[in-house]
Parts: sequence; C-alpha cells; structure tokens
Amino acid sequence: MILKAKERGNAPQLARYLLTMRENEHVELHDVRGFISDDLIEAFGEADAIARGTRCKKYMFSMSFNPPEGANASIEDFEKAIEKVEAKLGLEGQPRAIVFHEKNGRRHAHAVWSRIDSERMRALNLNHYKIKLRDVSRQLYLEHGWEMPRGLEDHRMRDPLGFSHEEWQQARRVGLDPRELKAAFKNVWEASDSRASFEQALKERGFWLAKGDRRGFVAIDYRGEVYSIARYSGVKAKDVQAKLGDPTALRTVDEIKAEIAGGMTSRLQGFIRQAERDAARRSLQIDFRKAEIVGRHQEERRQLTEAHEKRWQAENRRRAERLPKGFSGIWHRLTGRYAKVKAQNEREALEALHRDRAEKDAMIFKQIEERQAIQRDIRAQREAAQQEFLRLREDVAHYLSLDQPALERAFKPRREMRREDDAIKRKSRQRRNRAPKPGFD
Repeated sequence: MILKAKERGNAPQLARYLLTMRENEHVELHDVRGFISDDLIEAFGEADAIARGTRCKKYMFSMSFNPPEGANASIEDFEKAIEKVEAKLGLEGQPRAIVFHEKNGRRHAHAVWSRIDSERMRALNLNHYKIKLRDVSRQLYLEHGWEMPRGLEDHRMRDPLGFSHEEWQQARRVGLDPRELKAAFKNVWEASDSRASFEQALKERGFWLAKGDRRGFVAIDYRGEVYSIARYSGVKAKDVQAKLGDPTALRTVDEIKAEIAGGMTSRLQGFIRQAERDAARRSLQIDFRKAEIVGRHQEERRQLTEAHEKRWQAENRRRAERLPKGFSGIWHRLTGRYAKVKAQNEREALEALHRDRAEKDAMIFKQIEERQAIQRDIRAQREAAQQEFLRLREDVAHYLSLDQPALERAFKPRREMRREDDAIKRKSRQRRNRAPKPGFD
C-alpha cells in the first residue's frame, strides 16, 4: 500500500472532510476508538479540547492507505496495515478513527490518531515517520505479492513528470492532463539541439516561444496560457539559457498574445468551442452512467447492512437464551458449564463477525469491479479528449498560416462538403440538360 501521512491540527475540520461525499462515492465510518463519543465530529472535538491543554498545534496524525490499482484489499488487510503502523510509530492505544472512502472504482482508508498522551498531557514525538512508513509500505507490498512501485524501490526512480498543485490547476484550466503537457515539452526539449529547432517543434504542437517577464523563456498556447520552459521541460534554467541563448531577442508575451488574437478567426474559435462542447457532452453521458451505478451500489450496501443487523440481533438473542438465569445460572457457574457456554457464544460471535465482513467484502469487490469497468470508459473518453485538444493546438498553429479560403475548406464538416459537392453536380446536370442535343434544330 502507498502510505501518506502528515501531522495537522483543526480536528473538527478534518472530521468534516473525512465524512464528506463531495468527491467520494461511498464513505463509511469503520471504527472509533479511545473517545467518549462514537460520532466522528464529536470525537475529534474531544481531541481538540484536550489539545488546548497543551502547546501542541498539530495534535492529530492523519494517514491514508492506498492499495495498488486492481488489488482487492479486505477490511482485515486494512486493519493489519494500520496495526503495523501503530507498532512502528508507537501509537498503540492512542485514540483513533478509521474511515473508508471509495471513488473512481478504488477503495482506500484514512486512519487518524490523536498525538496527545492524556495522562501526561504531552504530544507523542513521531521522529522520522516518513522513513518508517516507507519501510512498512515495502513490507505490505512484499506480503501481498503486489508489484512494488519503482519510486518505492528507490527514491531516485520516482516519476520525473511529477507536477505541483499550481501546474495541475493551470492544466485543468486548459483541459489537459499536466502529465501530457510535461511529456510534450520534455519530448520537444530532448529532440531539439538549438533555439530554432526548439521553437519550430513547439510551434508544430501549438505553442509559441516568447520572452517571459521573470522566467526567461516561456511558451504560450492559443488561449494565452503561459508555461515556463524550464519547469515543464524538467530542466534547469541555466541549461535552458545554454541551449536557447539570450531571451531578449524574442518577442514579449503581450506581443505574442496580440498576434494570436489577431490570427484567430471567429470561425476557428467556433470550432474550438464546438470541440469543447462535444467533450463536455460525452463527459456528461458517462457521468450519468456513473451516478446510476453509484446510486444502485449504495442501495445494495444499505440493504446488506440492514440484513446483517437483523441477523446479528437474532443470533445474539439465541446466544443469550443459552445462558441460564436464576438458581440454575448459579448452579451452572459452580459446575463450570456457564463458562463453557459463554466461551461458545464468544466464539460464535467472532465467527459471525468474520462471516459478515466476508460477505460485505465480496459485495464491495463485485461492485468495485463493475465500477472499474465504467472508470475504464471514463479514462478512455478523457484520453480521447486530451488527444483531441492536443491535435487542436497543432491545427491552430498549422491553419493560422493558411489563407482564408483554405482555412474555411479545411474546417468544413464532411457533411457540409458533401452538400456542396452535390450542389455542384446538380448544377452541372442542369447545364447539360439545357444544352442543345446533337441532330436537332
């Protein structure tokens, strides 16, 4: 499992986040331990109140447990992983809550501990917890036989296309995956050996090279979005300057934007908007399918939970009826028979708990498999849209150099072109019919 953790404060806000359904399709409060209340918001309110008696600001330790894609981790698998973390970091016995989240056909768990030792009113010191969690993560991958990520094998082998939150937001504004953008810039950088070849390769992909205000060399797309060459190519600023030379010889960002705005015809802008609307419409259709499946899955889980609750209560009554009461109960205690019945009841209760969990896991695994099928459709649709937007940028750079008749002809839908061809053929037939026939006066 991939383990991510951080120390943080504001426990009530964290509780609200863990219970929110905004992006999650299923949210389940699995366990609350060490608090007076079983309600998560109230329990975390207790942690906040206790922490006020100390000087600790980040009094909560929050973790996420993410199995690899395609792996079916049971409730017991998550609990064992959480226990390993507790033992490794010295969190045994600390107040704790576990919440399961599901989205996009994947299930992960959040575990949150209070760092405050209420007896000594001091916060536990979690030295080097990232290194320790990396060891636990490796151990979990080996135990389950999962393929270990390269970055977990060796920190130097992590994904070179990692991106910051700012880059992610910028890419979302233009409808592109930031990894696609970084890969495109990286390929252009590696394939070029001079500023001229680099600028031409960028132009072919729908980007213009310009002089930035503070970042030296930048690229601009048809929307006017600005991209740092060094950041998106994954190289150092000095390497950019060594290959591309002095940026002062280039036009400024404002000049490039003015050129793009002048060259973008209303017709071309209409086709861009149409491509975006088509992508949005396809996304809405898949979102409707996803919402229908998620609603059905939630109802199935509700019905299973109710069935388990009814069966648990009925079995509890039967187990309670086995224990004799009154004088008979006293006699059974003296003979030791009462302890045997009690042990049998406890054993059967534990078996019933494991049985219910196994049934619940089986249903969740089946639902996740169904949900992953539509997620593959979503991923395919998004990838198709990504490719469409990338091709559109290339088309923008290409067609801006064409004259207006060629531009209109290149972007006309096939159906419109066929209508024009049919009209031309029809007029030709009419002219032939009006022409005098040979041999007639």
